[in-house]
Amino acid sequence: MTTIDWRYHRNGCTTCKRAEAFLDSQKISTKAIIDARKDPLQPSDALKLARSCHTLFVTKGTKVLEFDLKKEKLDDEELQRLLIGPSGKLRAPAIRVKKTLIVGFHPEMMQRALNV
Repeated sequence: MTTIDWRYHRNGCTTCKRAEAFLDSQKISTKAIIDARKDPLQPSDALKLARSCHTLFVTKGTKVLEFDLKKEKLDDEELQRLLIGPSGKLRAPAIRVKKTLIVGFHPEMMQRALNV
């Protein structure tokens, strides 16, 4: 059984609900759930989080982007464009599993990122 380290979500968010349903359908458990409204991750915290990871998966509309952060040196401005939503905080849903950060939801991206 796969376990993710933490999941960052907003209650009432349609995309967050779809991500949660996917995780449930795959029987993936979560060690910690962070409510994005109660404990929002500011841009500086989101950058630190991304910099601590080796792989980044991000959805932008219908596109799925994958970055090897050990090889691809993205500057802070580019990373912020990928991570930060209109609220000025980390986009939700976001999931961390080991050294992988997943931002947004796309079923095939989740399967690839989580090896399920």
